[in-house]
Amino acid sequence: MNRTETIEAVRVNGRGVWIDGRPRTLLCASLFYFRLPREQWRERLEQVRASGYTCVDVYLPWNFHESAPGRWSFEGRRDVAAFLGLAHETGLYVIARPGPYICSEWDGGALPAWLGLDPELRVRQNEPRYLERVTAWFDQVLPLLAERQYPANGPVVMVQLENELDFFDCADRAGYVSALRDAALGHGITVPLIACSGQGDLAGATGDVDGVVPACNFYPDDDSPDIEAEVRRYAGLVAERGVPLLITETNRRHRTLRRLLASGAKLIAPYLQSSGWNFGYTPSTGNWGRPGNFMSHGYDFGGYVTSAGARRPEFAEAQVLARVLDTWGAQLALAEPVLPVDRPECDFPTGSVSAGLAFPEGGRLVAVPHLGAGPGTAVVGGVPVAVAPGSCPLMAMDVPLGAWGIDATLTLASADLVAVADGVLVFASDVPVTVVLDATRAEIPVSERATVAGVAVVVVLPSAEAARLRSVDADGTVRLTDAPRPPAESGPTAVRETRRRCEAAPEEPAGRHTLPPTLESLGVYRGRGAYRTTTDLTGVAELLLTGAADIVDLSVGGRTHPPIAGFGAARRIDVGEVTGSAAIEAVVEIWGHANFDDARLPALRMGALRGLGALWKVRGTTDVSALWTVHGHWAGSPAPTRVLGGWSSTRVAEPVTYGRTVHSPTPSALHLRGVVEPLRVSVDGGAPETVHAENPWVLLPAGTHQVAVTLPHHPSGPGLRAELLTLEAVRDWSCAAQNDELLAEFAARSGRTEAVRLPLALKPGEEAWLDIDLPPSPEGHLVRLDATQVRVTGWAGGECVGRVWIGDRPAFSGGDPDTLWIPPGWPGLTLLAQGVEGRDAPGIRALWLEVPT
Repeated sequence: MNRTETIEAVRVNGRGVWIDGRPRTLLCASLFYFRLPREQWRERLEQVRASGYTCVDVYLPWNFHESAPGRWSFEGRRDVAAFLGLAHETGLYVIARPGPYICSEWDGGALPAWLGLDPELRVRQNEPRYLERVTAWFDQVLPLLAERQYPANGPVVMVQLENELDFFDCADRAGYVSALRDAALGHGITVPLIACSGQGDLAGATGDVDGVVPACNFYPDDDSPDIEAEVRRYAGLVAERGVPLLITETNRRHRTLRRLLASGAKLIAPYLQSSGWNFGYTPSTGNWGRPGNFMSHGYDFGGYVTSAGARRPEFAEAQVLARVLDTWGAQLALAEPVLPVDRPECDFPTGSVSAGLAFPEGGRLVAVPHLGAGPGTAVVGGVPVAVAPGSCPLMAMDVPLGAWGIDATLTLASADLVAVADGVLVFASDVPVTVVLDATRAEIPVSERATVAGVAVVVVLPSAEAARLRSVDADGTVRLTDAPRPPAESGPTAVRETRRRCEAAPEEPAGRHTLPPTLESLGVYRGRGAYRTTTDLTGVAELLLTGAADIVDLSVGGRTHPPIAGFGAARRIDVGEVTGSAAIEAVVEIWGHANFDDARLPALRMGALRGLGALWKVRGTTDVSALWTVHGHWAGSPAPTRVLGGWSSTRVAEPVTYGRTVHSPTPSALHLRGVVEPLRVSVDGGAPETVHAENPWVLLPAGTHQVAVTLPHHPSGPGLRAELLTLEAVRDWSCAAQNDELLAEFAARSGRTEAVRLPLALKPGEEAWLDIDLPPSPEGHLVRLDATQVRVTGWAGGECVGRVWIGDRPAFSGGDPDTLWIPPGWPGLTLLAQGVEGRDAPGIRALWLEVPT
């Protein structure tokens, strides 16, 4: 590869993004090979190209390619080199994002689960053990990207290092990012290296490291009037660093994208325009403001292409905006953001500040967002013009048209300019367009033609004509491409007969352990495991479960409890009806490792492991709400004694520390009831621990301890209560493992079955393996369950396609959580249905097959 040639082929500077020596404005769609069947890669890439977008951004998940330590795969659906080759053939550029951390609501943010088994290893830090593992990943993936850099052998025009590091508490950002940068350079990456900030902390994302271009992710409220003000600030900040504004993630609505463009963005990459699927055990568990929610099998946030590949109306909006970019070309790519001196006056809600771009050859483009729902009028340059609700026309002002061979100045055009051909100006608008050429003003109705100052002007509808505009004749005749065929409509088909397997899935014995080990230590990085023991529960009314994740199906003495999905939060379990020696079985399933470092729950920390945690017998409960000494504000010596949280003071929100001695001859748990805001707890003068409302517990070893609780003074708060639970560990566990590969092999295996006609009743905790015959379908099948209180996992074509939980369940994010998609050509369907304890009796009444749309 010619290093000089590659550097010159793709570069960024304070004026913009340059490819092949030409300035470019890039529209980029997220498209992830690991969330699609390989057979659909080309079709989806061509679909992005048909939208007018010129680029795709592609994460490369480390743990998708290294499924176990040292076991690498870049074949089949993991053949990222083939995907990049298809992107190149399709004419798309690629922004490659190899992490090592990617977020993407993916299992562990792509960090392998076994990293957490090394207590000395600290993820996303400038730390030798972690960087050694990252080096192994980069040694695999960076040469692959280097070989496919543009223009030599492929489409890669930028490589992103890390992802939104400013969300994470990295101790040495400069050292960490420098290590990643040096690895990329050492492997021959010569295209621009970028690092994106998730919340606007440019230095937090890049460490201000030389050679790493800061980029921004914006997720505003689409109806916010302040988008332009925020984005313009960051356009100025990156300009001070001599680089353009690159928006590597943002919302999907094109009205918002237009506002970003007019505020100075040179790369706009809405996330997630082309949706996909979380196959297998790959979704993350994360927060999004609600700790412990689940990601669904469908990975869809309303982008312009559905998970099944159908176009949404926003697809046509993409085509129109792409035409605007093509029409203005280099003029737009080199335009600089300016504040219009004559801010439009609008009778509708709009941006708090105007956004406009000054063209290098004269004139400007002004964005006029209509944030309301009714008809609107704006006064632009002293001229009243119509603006459609929900739109954001990019209005040209004072633009000389000589570059197109037209001897006139476009003083004003109130709509998008989508084509100029043979002296004809074509605008796209849902409302009449006002055009001022030199001193001649005209209002042109939608789908009409007119001559203004000797120039032919045509107005077309955005969603119908502009999106399919093929060419324009000299007389103004618009020629369109064929409209895409609508998807075939077909009603759902009920499946009421199936076959139930006569044997259960095998499990691999994983030894006996004094205390429950993590699943990862048993070699289960994705999948599930079983923990079994027998213990004496005489005199025990409740158990305490701590540190369990992700989904725990618990049976005590033959009684099945509702699933526990607390992500490490302590849970009290009533066992008062069980006496004497009792068998305990817990089946723990990994839904996905945390992709976002959420300190409120133990299992949502980055690198947190999965498993049963610890199970304790509660031997006694003591109220310890009283007799706390008070330190803080004007409390003197000797320290006053109050109930916990009971100090009275006028200094609201100032911290107050309450101290108390607690004693237990066995391990114990301090339960702080009534926690609202986070508080700090220190034991025996040690480092304080933050306690949250989501998990208001502190575990204590046996002995006498000095406990200090520091909280902001909150006189109108609910008040705190404290109780001390004395504990005895449940010991002597027998373990068994069922990783995802073992389950997939069993699902693909043929065996003895018996015919079953739905409905199928299940007991809580009961499992049924069902084989289902699916009719051929070129679109594949969406499988929807008419069921109550079941969790269902599906396999087809040798892979786990996903999981569905019907009934009482935690919150879900992403796409439709109630369906499974079986891709076309993936043979067979096997379901594992698990009865779940809840308000209704578990069972499956019917399965419905739907045509994906």
